[in-house]
Amino acid sequence: MSQLNALLQPLQLNREAEQAYRQLLQQLFSTLQNLPRPLVIGISGAQGSGKSTLAAMLVQMFSATGCSAAAVSLDDYYLSKAQRRQLAANVHPLLAQRGVPGTHNITQALADAKAVLAGVTVTLPQFDKALDEPAAALPAQTLDILIVEGWCLGVPAQTEAELATPVNELEAKADTDGRWRRYVNTLLAGPYAEYWQLLTPLIWLQAPDWDCVCRWRAKQEQQLWQRRGTGMTEAELTSFMLPFQRLTQASWQQLPQQASYIIALDKHQQPRLKQ
Repeated sequence: MSQLNALLQPLQLNREAEQAYRQLLQQLFSTLQNLPRPLVIGISGAQGSGKSTLAAMLVQMFSATGCSAAAVSLDDYYLSKAQRRQLAANVHPLLAQRGVPGTHNITQALADAKAVLAGVTVTLPQFDKALDEPAAALPAQTLDILIVEGWCLGVPAQTEAELATPVNELEAKADTDGRWRRYVNTLLAGPYAEYWQLLTPLIWLQAPDWDCVCRWRAKQEQQLWQRRGTGMTEAELTSFMLPFQRLTQASWQQLPQQASYIIALDKHQQPRLKQ
C-alpha cells in the first residue's frame, strides 16, 4: 500500500469517493505548486472533515518535489490545563475546555508563521489530546511551506447582534450574560484575525451541516478508542462539541467569501472542488 493510501484510511471513503479525492488532490496540488515561496497555507474545516489527512497528503506531495514542507494544527497550540484553569478562574469557567479562540497560544502561532515567511528556523509545537497537555516540540527546521489546519481558520469576528442570541443549550445556560462568547469574539477580532491574514491561500473543507460534523467527530473518537483504548463517552463528546457550534455554523456564512479554494463534502465525505 502506498503512503497516500495509508493517509486516506482514516477517512474510510468508499471507492468512488477515494477516486474523487485523489483527482481533487492532484488538481489542487498543481495550482499550489505555482505559488511563490515561502508560503503558509491554511486548511479550515469542521471536526472530522479531513483537515489533517489533506495536510499530510499535501506535505508528502510537496516533499516529493524536493520542497521542505511540514504541517501543524491550530490544536497543537492549545494552552496547558493549568493555563486554561487560570483563564477559567479569571475570565469564564467555559475556558477550561480547549477549543475556542482564547485557548491557544496564538502569540506562538503568529511567531511561527512569521518565521516561516521570513525564512527563519521554526520549532513547531505538538499537543497530546489524550493527555490534554502540550507534548514535546518537533526539531527545529527551516521550511519552504508550512501547512496549518484548524477548525475555525479564517472565520472573522461576529457582530454584537450575532452574539446576542445563544446558539445552543450551553450558551443559554452556562453563558447567560454572553461574557464567554464576547471574550472569544474579542480575540477573534484581534490576534486571530492577524494570524488568518498570514494563511494565504486558505482552503476550506465545507461540511454539509452540523449533524454531519457531529457524526464525523464521533467517528474520530471511535478511532481514538481503537488506537489508545481511551477517549470520550458519547455523552462527553456531545457536551464537548457544543462550544464549537457557533463558529462552525458561522463558517458557512463567512468562509465562502474568505476561502481561496472550497472543497465541498457530501454526507459521505465525497469531495468536489468548487473554486
